[in-house]
Amino acid sequence: MSQTIDLRIDVSNAVDLDEPAHMAVTVVLPDPADLPAQPVVCFAKPGGGYSRFYFTHALPGPPPGIELGAQADFHVARGWIFVALDNIGSGESSIHDASALGFTNVTRAALAAEQEVLLRLANGILVPGYPPVLQPVRLGIGQSTGGSLTIVQQARHDCYDGIGVLGFSAVYSHPATPPGEVPIVTPWFSREMSPREPGGIINAAAVAAASAASAEMAEDAAWAAIAWGFHYDDVPQDVVEQDLAHYEGMSQSIVTSPPPARERDPAPWNSYTLPNDATRFTLTPGAVAPEAAAIVVPVLSAMGERDLVVDPLGEARAFRSAPSFDLFICPRMGHMHNFAGSRALFWERIHRFGEWCAAAKALT
Repeated sequence: MSQTIDLRIDVSNAVDLDEPAHMAVTVVLPDPADLPAQPVVCFAKPGGGYSRFYFTHALPGPPPGIELGAQADFHVARGWIFVALDNIGSGESSIHDASALGFTNVTRAALAAEQEVLLRLANGILVPGYPPVLQPVRLGIGQSTGGSLTIVQQARHDCYDGIGVLGFSAVYSHPATPPGEVPIVTPWFSREMSPREPGGIINAAAVAAASAASAEMAEDAAWAAIAWGFHYDDVPQDVVEQDLAHYEGMSQSIVTSPPPARERDPAPWNSYTLPNDATRFTLTPGAVAPEAAAIVVPVLSAMGERDLVVDPLGEARAFRSAPSFDLFICPRMGHMHNFAGSRALFWERIHRFGEWCAAAKALT
């Protein structure tokens, strides 16, 4: 029988915040009898506006929907150890000044938390009586903004044996909109300057023109365009509204700005806070291109039929140092993969990639 453990891991010494910091982590363990000879530990990072429960909660969706269980359950039933994290500044991790939560602090915090989990697993102290897990295959996956954070963390810290980049492009990410609709224009941010400085938004003129043009656009039309790219047609409308409620009223800025405060509680998988200084780069072309080019482990780029990845077939160019690159476009799926009716196919592809990483590691 699987076990679920919620942890709060102190990462104060790993980050430069001048205040206490912690990461909220959920570890799901398989029955010890189901552990393979070469264990796999999968670390999962959610996207902006989402919490670790995106991976560990049985999300609603088309039939069989909740009956499928959570993504973590899928992998754990097949012998993996699954570790989902709230990015620092979001979910139940500690909240800090968003301007201090750039790539460096966010990825250092995640690295420290993940290393602590690995240490507890190796020493057999994560759960009383659970056997030590030594030298596992370490897999890193991230959805949307979590994909960009996974890329940066791997390039800087060489902490995984393979990575899955889910619904994010290291070349150019952009929200999908219905055919014939006016394309969304999002800010492209400089990595060297504040957005408030001249030049901090590289495409400021295009953003200003789009804002003026969209002033007359009905809010419900803007909402429908965003929802179309996030969820496929078979996802029930009430599920779409429940998932995207924390973006309500944001129209064109939905995918680039922090969600507004709301009086009601979010769905369990949502987060009303996020590490905005890192998150804002999600839609800036090539923002993590240097890190992607430096990755020297196998890479899986997986996405929905409607997603942020503008040119799926061109994605391999970003990972020029990787020994292998796999591409998967999941049918009948939008950007929020774990709500889709085809989610089990998506999870199966990730699992097979992880098993291949395990086989590759065993031979090296």
